[in-house]
Parts: sequence; structure tokens; C-alpha cells
Amino acid sequence: MKNLLHTIKVAKGEIKGSILLKNATLVNVLSSEIYKTDVILYESVIAGIGEDYQSAEKIINLNGKFLLPGLLDGHLHIESSLLSPPEFAKLVVLHGTTTVIIDPHEIANVLGIAGIKYMIDAGKNLPIDIFAMISSCVPATHMETSGAALKAADIDQALDFDKVLGLAELMNFTGVISAVPGVLEILKVAQAKGKLIDGHAPGLLGKQLQAYIAAGVGSDHECVTKEEALEKLRSGMRVMIREGSAAKNLAALLPLVIKQNCRRFIFVTDDKHPEDLIEEGHIDHILRKAVSLGLNPIMAIQMATINTAEYFGLKDRGAIAPGYKADIVVVDDLKDFEINMVFKDGQLVVEKGKILVNIPKYKDVSVLKTVKVKGLSKESFRIQVKQGEAKVIGLIPNQIVTQKLFSKPKHENGLVVSDTANDILKLAVIERHHATGNIGLGLVNGFGLQTGALASSVAHDSHNIIVVGTSDEDMLCAAKRVVDMEGGFAIANRGEIVASLALPIAGLMSDAPAEEVCKQLKHLLKVAKELGAKPVNPFITLSFLALPVIPELRLTDKGLVDVNKFEIVSLFG
Repeated sequence: MKNLLHTIKVAKGEIKGSILLKNATLVNVLSSEIYKTDVILYESVIAGIGEDYQSAEKIINLNGKFLLPGLLDGHLHIESSLLSPPEFAKLVVLHGTTTVIIDPHEIANVLGIAGIKYMIDAGKNLPIDIFAMISSCVPATHMETSGAALKAADIDQALDFDKVLGLAELMNFTGVISAVPGVLEILKVAQAKGKLIDGHAPGLLGKQLQAYIAAGVGSDHECVTKEEALEKLRSGMRVMIREGSAAKNLAALLPLVIKQNCRRFIFVTDDKHPEDLIEEGHIDHILRKAVSLGLNPIMAIQMATINTAEYFGLKDRGAIAPGYKADIVVVDDLKDFEINMVFKDGQLVVEKGKILVNIPKYKDVSVLKTVKVKGLSKESFRIQVKQGEAKVIGLIPNQIVTQKLFSKPKHENGLVVSDTANDILKLAVIERHHATGNIGLGLVNGFGLQTGALASSVAHDSHNIIVVGTSDEDMLCAAKRVVDMEGGFAIANRGEIVASLALPIAGLMSDAPAEEVCKQLKHLLKVAKELGAKPVNPFITLSFLALPVIPELRLTDKGLVDVNKFEIVSLFG
């Protein structure tokens, strides 16, 4: 009550102990206006707006610079940045992000509830707010081996954790439509608590989409065409427009956004790697690109602020108005969106590219040493040749969807070998949670390697070890380095490790500073390109080849998955 009374007094101009932002150009996302005014802050909230305020403990003359609400990311996996939550916060707050809504799905597949608790606890006392949606599909399917499983009772417990807003992307849309009892139990738990339910339904249309939405799903971030997004928009969904490191859907979906419907769209990154966060930015990068593609700046800012806040029920943020949280970004213009200052809870935390506050580290030994693999040998990667054509996973540039291709593979002495001339390489997924010895083997087209092998313990969603290579020897070498590092990325060539990056936190994240991780990752990408890898970031591309909920073909530790049939199929025939 004391703080509330003080805020009221500040708004009336009766008390000091405040910050006055003079001569600002306010982007008002509530009225869709841009105008000159002053804004006064008291402690963590905005006390008032107008040109009547003359005094404060601190006065900052903005000389016409633009004020935006702190930026929000409505759906992302911090684990995909390869950074711990504190190191992630360092990068994104520099780009004006003050609130993120995470799905700790990756670490949940490794460590279950303990992994979710780690992300929430590690996300405290930072210059950004980290809220969580509880992972709904752990494991994502029955066609893979994960490190943990979350049942309805586990999710019921987790939905009561601090800073939890709802149920994260419901990837098992087939389970929803088919009314699978276990899936329905999870939905009932979320609905009973009045929680939001996020969607994940690539390509789902017609009656199946209607059934999925009728089950209580409120959003989707998987649209890749304007037609798909329009049907979901018409059916009541919030459409999350994704522009991350792997999937880039902004250009395709933006033509759908008009003044009349723009408040139903949200900007998200989903997965963003550290080098992109450093070099491109975060949500500010999406703002720049959206405006460059012709979107009205006010509409773009609404999609990065108030739209997200309103959908997630965060009534205290997303706009600059009296009583709102004093999360504010100062930019020079509405084209480049160069960040000049960032205020978080009324405190100046970033100025001219420098963080002004201490960001504490967070350590938890329970998330270390998670890689357990049964003995590997060259024989582990053998594929016996059979009559007929083999199914081949076909990559599509800049998309995480794949094509189902068919080809007669190259073979020697009755064994399938990688065919670099036709860009058909061997692919393997090695179970790494329970040392079961499971290894799925397949083929992929479009990766481009001419020599060597790449291995990673980041392999959505169960995060087993995935390896692609031109020879069994190099595939074995790269996989063994990942095991020895307790998770990470490795590149082998001619029997030697030529580059690697350790990710010891659940085999997903580094415990090193962001700059060091980025430096090592850049070296990895340089080496991979020199070996012929075609994707801009081959480790991101590789990580999604094990995701059995995105069409058309995937590979898990249990075998080749035809996602359209939602079943494991033989490599040949």
C-alpha cells in the first residue's frame, strides 16, 4: 500500500525519488499513436505520462528519442541458445528484451521436473523476467527414448510453480484429435487450473484443426504459409510469427497482417543460437526486418509487446501507461531500432550497448553428467544393403520440415556407404539417457559434407546423440567426443577431432560465458563449411532431423519415422 500511495503522489507531482524521462517520443501501443511527451517512473512502475512533470530525483533528457515498451518473446527455448539462463539474459537485454516466455521442453526431455526447476531457478534475479509454460509432451512421441517422462500428475504439480503461465506447445496434435487418454488427462489438468494451452500443429487444417482448437489450444507458432495462418486466425488462434535461427516464417506470413487483425499476432523466436543473438539481435531483429518488409512500425511494436502480454495474461507490462511495469526501451528511430537505453523495473540496466547491473551466475550440479551411452564401435553404424530404393530424408533450405525422397544408395561389400557425389550421407541417432544401446540409422540428402562427420547431443526433442558423416570411422570419432564431453558438438575428419564445443548442462547448454561459446561455435561453423556443409548452421539443421513431430521423415534412436503416418518405417521398401 505504501508503494501504491507513493506512486499516486509521484503521478500528481508531489514527491521526488523518481526518474523523469523528458522530451520523449512515445510509441503508444494502446492508442496506436506516436507523440511527444514526458514519462515519470517511480520505483518499478510508470507513475504518469504528460508534459506537466518538471522535477524528479533524476531527469533524463531523451532529445526526441523513441520510447517503446520492453520487448517480449512469446515462445522460445533458452536451451537452443546453448547458454545458461543468466548468460542468455546478458545477450537479450542488450537488445531490449525484458520478458520471455520459455518452454523448457529440451531440458525436460533430459531431466524431467528437475530440469524445469533448474530453468526457473536459474532465471531469477536477472534483468529480464523469465516465465515458463510447462512442457506438455515429454517425450514428444512413443517413437523415441527420452531421459524423462512427464505424466498428468507431474504437470499438475509443475503448473503451480512460480512464474508458470500454462501448458507449452501441445505437439501431439494427433493424440488430441484421436482423444488419447493420456493426452486428454494433461489437457484436463491445465483447463482445471484455468491455464493457457499453446499449440504446435504444422500443416493442420480442416476438421482436424477445428477439433484441436476446440480442445482448448489457443496459439500456434508453426505456420509456414499465409493460407495456413489465415485458417488458424479465423478459427480463433493467436498466430505466433516465428523468426529464429532455423525456421524463418516472417516474410511468408507478414502479408496476412493488416490493421484490422494485427492484434492477433505475436512475434517469437522459438530457437535462436548465440551467434545470431550477438550479430542480429533478438526481438529487435524481427522488428527491423518486419518494418523493412513494409509493416507499419506501430503494428510491429504491438506484435512484440502488448499482444504478447495480453495473450499470456501479463497485465502489468507490454505498454507504457500509468501503473504498468517500468520496462522501457529507448531507440533512436523506428527503422533500425538501435537500442540506446533499457529500463527494467524502473532501473536503467543498459545504456549504449553496456549492461549496468551485475548478473549473478547460477550453478546446480544435478544438471551435469547426463550422458550415458552403451559402447560404440564402427559396426554400430553399419547398414546392410537391401533390394529396392531406400527412403531418404530430404532437407529443405531454411525450413525444419523435410521431404520424403527415394534413392538406391551407394554400397560396398553389402553395406550402405555415404555417397558424397549425390549428397546422400549416413545418419545415426544414438540413445544417450539410459545406455540402452538403441541406434537408429538412416540417410539424408542436402547436407553437403564432402568429408568428415558432425555429432551433437542437441537433437530435438529427446536429445539423443545425432551424427551425420561421410564415413563410419569419422561418425564414431565425433560421437565419442560428444560422450567424453558429457554433451556438446563435435566435428571429426580423417579420424581426428578438428573442432568441438562442450555443453555439460544436461548435454544442452554451456556453463561458459556467451562470448566464449560464440567464439567456439563460430569456429565449428567455419570448419563445417570447409568440409562442405551446406546449411548456414548445420548443427541447428542436424538437431531437427530427430524431431518426429515435424513432417515428413525423421530419425530417432528407434528408427526411421514417417511423420505423416506417425509410425516407424523400414529404411528400404
